[in-house]
Amino acid sequence: MLAKSSFPSPNVDLESLVGHHIRRLHQIAVAIFLQENQAYGLTPVQYAALQGVRNTPGLDQRTLARTIGLDTSTTAGVIDRLEARGLMRRNASSSDRRVRLLEVTQAGITLLDAALPAVLHAQERILEPLPVKERAEFMRMLGQLVLANNDLSRAPSGN
Repeated sequence: MLAKSSFPSPNVDLESLVGHHIRRLHQIAVAIFLQENQAYGLTPVQYAALQGVRNTPGLDQRTLARTIGLDTSTTAGVIDRLEARGLMRRNASSSDRRVRLLEVTQAGITLLDAALPAVLHAQERILEPLPVKERAEFMRMLGQLVLANNDLSRAPSGN
């Protein structure tokens, strides 16, 4: 049991906390992505998995998880759902039967191609409140924060 402090808890303005803003921005980014991709039935994580495998065909599940910054259990569930939709396929490795190599199916490629304009529009909508001249700097700083804090993540990215 925590000891009761003799000092009153200070009021903290949530708007002054960077973590609060990042959490809210994540909620907003997911909402915009889902709005833009409603017709395709893709979540941001499913998109990342499909595009990650498309970028590097034959990736194994662990490497994909590191590439997109997810834990292996979550990645397995995402792949299960994509496989059930016929968008991704697992193939046994010829060198190690325990390793499952991933491949985007033709249906997955078709979906990625169709969804790309919506994915890009979602990114534009997220950045839209910023002046055009500040967007690249925001992305640079965001990348710097992610890279510098990567090891603190529950699922560090391999990049």
